[in-house]
Amino acid sequence: MQVARSRAFALSFLSSVSVLACVPGAAHAQEAAATTPPATAAATPADVQAEAEQSDIIVTGTAARAQRRFDVSYAINSLSQADVQQIAPKSFADLLGTVPGIQVEATGGEVQNVTRVRGIPTDRGYLIFQQDGLPLYHEIDGVFFNSGEGMHRFDLMTERVEIVRGGPAPIYASSAAAIANNITAVGTGVARGKAQLTLGDTGLYRLDAMQSGPLSENTYFAVGGFLRHHEGYRKSGFPSDKGGQIRANLKHDFSNGFVKLSGTYVNDHNIFYLPIPIADPRNPSVSLDPFIDYHRGTLNSPALRNVNIKYRDGAGVVQNQNRDLADGRHMRFFNAGLQYEGDFDGWRVSAKTGITKGKSSFDAFYSTTNPVDAVTYATATGTGTNLTNARAAFGAGVARLGYVFSGTNGTVYDPATASGLVVSGQYRMSESSFYSGQADVSVTRTIETGLGTHELRVGTYGSLYGNTLLQAYQDMLIEVRGQPRTLDLVAYSATGAVLGSVTQNGVLRYTTTLNQGEGDAKMIALYANDTWDVTRGLRLDFGIRQEWYDYDGFALPTTQADLGDATTLADNTTRAFTGAVISQKLQPKAMNWTVGANYDFTENLGVYGRVSNLEVPPQLSVVTSINPTIVKTKARQFEAGLKASFGRNYLYLTGFYTKFNPFNASFAAFNPETGRNDQSLPFIGEASVKGVEIDGRLAPTRWFSITGSVTRQNPEYRNLENTSGADPSAVNGNQIIREAKFFGNVRPSFNLPVGEGELELFGRYEWVGRRYVDLFSQTAMPGYETLAAGVALDWKAWRFQVVGDNITNAKGLTEGNTRTDQFAGQGSAEAIYGRPLFGRNVRFIVSRSW
Repeated sequence: MQVARSRAFALSFLSSVSVLACVPGAAHAQEAAATTPPATAAATPADVQAEAEQSDIIVTGTAARAQRRFDVSYAINSLSQADVQQIAPKSFADLLGTVPGIQVEATGGEVQNVTRVRGIPTDRGYLIFQQDGLPLYHEIDGVFFNSGEGMHRFDLMTERVEIVRGGPAPIYASSAAAIANNITAVGTGVARGKAQLTLGDTGLYRLDAMQSGPLSENTYFAVGGFLRHHEGYRKSGFPSDKGGQIRANLKHDFSNGFVKLSGTYVNDHNIFYLPIPIADPRNPSVSLDPFIDYHRGTLNSPALRNVNIKYRDGAGVVQNQNRDLADGRHMRFFNAGLQYEGDFDGWRVSAKTGITKGKSSFDAFYSTTNPVDAVTYATATGTGTNLTNARAAFGAGVARLGYVFSGTNGTVYDPATASGLVVSGQYRMSESSFYSGQADVSVTRTIETGLGTHELRVGTYGSLYGNTLLQAYQDMLIEVRGQPRTLDLVAYSATGAVLGSVTQNGVLRYTTTLNQGEGDAKMIALYANDTWDVTRGLRLDFGIRQEWYDYDGFALPTTQADLGDATTLADNTTRAFTGAVISQKLQPKAMNWTVGANYDFTENLGVYGRVSNLEVPPQLSVVTSINPTIVKTKARQFEAGLKASFGRNYLYLTGFYTKFNPFNASFAAFNPETGRNDQSLPFIGEASVKGVEIDGRLAPTRWFSITGSVTRQNPEYRNLENTSGADPSAVNGNQIIREAKFFGNVRPSFNLPVGEGELELFGRYEWVGRRYVDLFSQTAMPGYETLAAGVALDWKAWRFQVVGDNITNAKGLTEGNTRTDQFAGQGSAEAIYGRPLFGRNVRFIVSRSW
């Protein structure tokens, strides 16, 4: 089945939804609740159904209190605990991939995957993650720890996730084109609890638990979390995920509001899966699957569990960092939050604050250059080749170069007995300590006038945050296979004597990229939003946010040094700190605004439109880096939508157009000659994305429903400029890197009564269209489609569920090889290096509620 057929099926489905949504008598009516529903982590089957019908209520992005989704003038979805329970996602990104308008690359592991929001041409989509309305760390990116959903994990304490796309997002969060707000469960007057065990055929063992209830009159608690051990979706030779989190809160209700104290602690290791070569670059029609399995293989390996990273510090002393790839991303942090809401004779006061402090250690093995012919790599002569360099270093007596497995006292590796290829990769380590304190205080007042009712909210948000960083990258030489062994390229005389080595213990080049710095930031924002109900059915919305930042930091410059080991070339071009310190300051500003209009023809049919201005200031990293590209990104977003909602059926159709000017398409290019990955290739210009997002649900009976979404967009570069000699004219008009023009999903569900319980059958069909890895659209990643399915039985307080992902073992690539292919492609029409989809995997989930 091709993506074109997906389009036909999806449009047919959504046309059916459109027809049904416009016929009031075709569905069972429901009455939306006016307040947020109670925690449902321990819900019975009947409770789960009730919660599903309550998922229409949202609080994110509103100036007023909780509202029906239908009543707001922007695109928003809410994923309840029941939705998460049914989807049983592998990761937070996998969960977000079910949301209309969000394309994910959920192939990097359990955390820190790539989420792209329609109309926003960046890896993160300026999607800001929040917990109960505040970020855990102010910035969207923070030294390998806050990228994407890096600090957020779902568990039974996740009551629901609300996702705003466009709309008022820039008013209620900094640098936000979209918001994902994780709303935690709270206790009520009824004691509830739940325990859940998840087992997977990929060596997954996970235990979730949650308990909530009253402590005394008007005082409630909720506590829960998870522990998890996972061998991994790819065979690394060591566990991919181990650790967990715990979250808890205490809430006390007053006659006019409440106060809530909360805490989150995370201590988690997560492996990072990087791209793998899938075809032989000498002949791209030849698959490398016999050597590195497409669905299960990885370049992660036990051979990288004791890597020595060398560099010279500012005092001239050689430093050694002993690193273990199995540590992966080791995130540990604590967050404490305090929230208050009160109503004082119509003046509604909201105050919330959070403090986060933590550390992040990062170890990953990155793809860099394409594999090369092993014989050519060892025998080629000429400037810069290994043989020529070896003869220059070890003398004219070098007759040949040969491969041995590093650490084996000379065990010979013959490439002819394997793939015939070798490949270099880059071991990256990063250490960071970080802190972030943030607070938001606002007052909302309803004002009746002769020209309608105004819901006016004014507030201020502030944050103090910062981090330290130490990063070192070095290049390794490996064989091409799953769990590869590291190789040494040894120089021999004509008699077979060892004269030296190009590499050392598998290291091709010791530290090629070295960064160290520290930064602290202060920011404050003032914002206001007015929701004006002009007449019955007509609502206008105005919002503005002004931000001021103050960055103060330093970076340590580096130079090239020879560490002096005459037996190897590996240390000849090592990066070293000079001993100097570069202090840097910056005080950027940003102003965001939005104007929206909503008109409801009836209680079930309406239209809306909105225009928003988003400014994204340079991030804190510009004062902790050497020669960064400093650009304030600006985007103008336009949206117009049609909405229809009748009972359990709905249709939301949103047209969007976003123009970025300026748009920063710069990237750090890997230099295959030096191994450096800290020099930016600047591309500054414009980007435009126009398209349509369709979100629908058809539920003709109580026992059957089908939900789905389709996004069609045209992401393009425009008027790019480059100051490094590259010609950007051939880029203008091209499809933006890794952005699909067409993607979506369809999710049917059957609910059948079985005795005292209920049997649920469900599926998920997803597709992603063609993307390109490079600016010049020379190398494409073909579109792909996947199928997931599951069955669940709710029986009294028990739930038994089996879910399978990618059950047809479909093939599809994400990412490409971004270290080297963004500029020149991969030398082939279709990608031969990338991060493939995970293969078929199955999970069994059993839970009990009380």
